[in-house]
Amino acid sequence: MFYHIRGTYVHREENFAVIDCGGIGYRLTVSQNTADALGMPEDTGKTVKLYTYLAVREDAIELFGFYTQEELDCFRLLIAVSGVGPKAAMAILSILTPEKLAMAVRADDVKLIARANGVGAKTAARVVLELQDKFSGFSFSTVKNDAAPAVASNAVAASGHTVKNEALEALSVLGYSRSEILDALDHTDAKTVEEMITDALKYFSKRG
Repeated sequence: MFYHIRGTYVHREENFAVIDCGGIGYRLTVSQNTADALGMPEDTGKTVKLYTYLAVREDAIELFGFYTQEELDCFRLLIAVSGVGPKAAMAILSILTPEKLAMAVRADDVKLIARANGVGAKTAARVVLELQDKFSGFSFSTVKNDAAPAVASNAVAASGHTVKNEALEALSVLGYSRSEILDALDHTDAKTVEEMITDALKYFSKRG
């Protein structure tokens, strides 16, 4: 739904920041690394851009913000790991930059990843195991946030960022299987993520 948000940095607390865009204040959950990049609360008033990820659950819709494209790419890779949800992914990205995370995975440094709040040794081991191949070709750019986005890794680029993929990801969080979701999405002509999700949920409801 949202690829990035550019606006005025107006507020920050421990786990989130607020960006004013066109008079609307968007509350984005951010990692400590992104919070540090945004600056202290007294640094508000400047124009910033955050790359975004929309997570839809049964009880909430949460918008995540990332200062760089690489951090967003790493977040997507992390939440694809079995047992790693958005909260754990943000905890990992709060103690490790994307480059340091890639280095930790390549070096099998389970202990370093397990330092993240709420991430145990078993979860950290799964991160290393499942992301070894995906991080093998991961490269990072020195392009600044306000310049053109860096080129994503082949693994992430291949996953695509289409509207249908975002709807699939959101519905997966609700517990539906990939085959069920694809079947439901084949029965809708919706063009936006929200409409696809709504139509899919109606489809599931009719099927019982």
